[in-house]
Amino acid sequence: MKKRTMKVLALFLSMLLVLGTLSACKSKEPEEKPATSTETPDTSKETETPKKEETPSTEEKATEEPTSTTELPRNETLYFGGQQWGAVNGWNPLGDNNNNAMALSSSGSGSRTVMFETLYMYNFLDGSMTPLLADGDYQWNDNMTEITVKINSAAKWSDGTPVTADDVAYTYETCVKIGNNAGNANKLYIDTITAVDPSTVVIKAVLNEEGKAANPLMLVNFLGSFYIAQKDWIQKVEARNNNDPTAIKNDPGEDVVYSGPYGKYYADDQKVVFIRNDEYWGKDPSMWGKLPTPKYLAHAIYADNAASETAFKAGEIDVNQQFIPNIQDLWLKEGLPISTYIDEPPYGICVNMPTAFYNLDKPVLQEVAVRKAIAIAVDYDAIIANAMTGQSPSFQEVPRSIMNPTEAEQSTYDHEAVKHLQWVGNDIEGANKLLDEAGIVDTNGDGIREYNGENISLVAACPNGWTDWQASMEIVAAAGKNIGIEITTQFPDADTYQTTVTSAKQLDYDIFMMWTDSASPVQPWGRLRYLMSNEFNGLDNNWSGNYGHYSNDRVQELIKLIPTETDPAKLKEYYTEAVEIYLTDIPSFSLMYRPDKFHAVNESVWTGFPEQGDGLNIPPADCTDGYGIAALYHITPIE
Repeated sequence: MKKRTMKVLALFLSMLLVLGTLSACKSKEPEEKPATSTETPDTSKETETPKKEETPSTEEKATEEPTSTTELPRNETLYFGGQQWGAVNGWNPLGDNNNNAMALSSSGSGSRTVMFETLYMYNFLDGSMTPLLADGDYQWNDNMTEITVKINSAAKWSDGTPVTADDVAYTYETCVKIGNNAGNANKLYIDTITAVDPSTVVIKAVLNEEGKAANPLMLVNFLGSFYIAQKDWIQKVEARNNNDPTAIKNDPGEDVVYSGPYGKYYADDQKVVFIRNDEYWGKDPSMWGKLPTPKYLAHAIYADNAASETAFKAGEIDVNQQFIPNIQDLWLKEGLPISTYIDEPPYGICVNMPTAFYNLDKPVLQEVAVRKAIAIAVDYDAIIANAMTGQSPSFQEVPRSIMNPTEAEQSTYDHEAVKHLQWVGNDIEGANKLLDEAGIVDTNGDGIREYNGENISLVAACPNGWTDWQASMEIVAAAGKNIGIEITTQFPDADTYQTTVTSAKQLDYDIFMMWTDSASPVQPWGRLRYLMSNEFNGLDNNWSGNYGHYSNDRVQELIKLIPTETDPAKLKEYYTEAVEIYLTDIPSFSLMYRPDKFHAVNESVWTGFPEQGDGLNIPPADCTDGYGIAALYHITPIE
């Protein structure tokens, strides 16, 4: 039976429960708190009246608002899962440590524009850029060294003032000046951003020795990933922090002015809630022509994936960015009104490649033979079958490289030229032979090979509760046992883990998982840079890539050459060489293919979410990222 048919039946069977829930909401009885652990959650803060952010609405409307987040009307509130882990630190678009995923998540694959907006919205389904704060298409000059962008005259800040070219220019200037992640990531490619007049922005590229843009790809990437902040608000933050860059970045930004459709309503260590700004400029005919349907966006903070999955199945989460093993069982066996963007495996569009990075600050991992032996010994079919439950193409189907499985990326390199370097895994015999030939052997008969007179003992790590990643690391550890290398697993909490692996140097974890770049205007160049560029080495709080601190001079040359190359044949040659270096040196190894976002929905309360073949061209990006936010204007509550 087709999934959609099953979903209709499930919806019918769940209607009594839904109607009961809606009735409870209409009578303003507190909604049940989603269970986050076996302990009784602290609800003391939920019974308090949260301090609402001022929005331009009438006093009569304000008196109708719920008096606490426990009274959010269910049929006006879209609940999310899998995005926010831990309490929010801040609301500052200039900061790097907000831990505020729903409001501030910048990405080339499509930044989250719930509260803060970009000039354009990237759509990874077709690679298009749709204007957001911008008015019409961006324009290159003849020699592709400048981009001109017009600002939509309808665009307004939450305080009612217009968004201007000055805001764009000042935001970028400030990011570079204070050295935040957004400034550091773009200053190598963007020279200046100038407000030619109140509605016109000119973005000038950094030029190379030949007078060409150093990287025109990054200028396009900027358009859909960089958040624009209000100049007046930035200047207030600068003044109250005495222009100190660190203080500016750490300012919590509770008074922030924003341009997006939603603003802060409530946040604590249990829940984050956004409320729609009913004066949002996007209802102008030049943009969406209406407001997004949900009045509230909410995200409960769950202890782990298991707690989140339980809430999702119970209908307490509507849109879930979470890996769920055997997700098809939720509609095929349990009859729940749950669905994914695609009806069949892998159920999403796989554009990302979660990767095991080697910590090259550890001497034993500077040995290529050790790195290669572990990589070829790992049973990737077991990872895909067990950790991913089939929600990934295999490495037989899509041989490993630095490219994702999409046809566009796969066409960028010569498959035959690197075929001899690719591996599918579980090659225990080959791995043992490789180590023996390198003289890395077990001399004392305890079953563990030695390096410089000591047993090789490594730690494989990923965040606790990320069950698919944990299962993958256990399979990596099992591969080590089969080839005489001791690999133990550690699963710290996500905050500790991410702080460690993004540091300038760490010796806690030897093999550790991180995601890679997904589809974006700069791929696959961006993924090459992410996996191997030494420009990130020595940087603290590095979220840009190459977490194992690999370095190769020829790779740096290729990273520089590719963006400015216009000859398709030469470009393919460069990409093929990059793949060859990666598969030879093995500074890291991808464990699976997967979607940029796990986009699963429960249609107990809301319906009309994007699905493949619906003709809307809205990507499965959790209704929040890039052009994926268009889904908020199409979904409707089930009455």
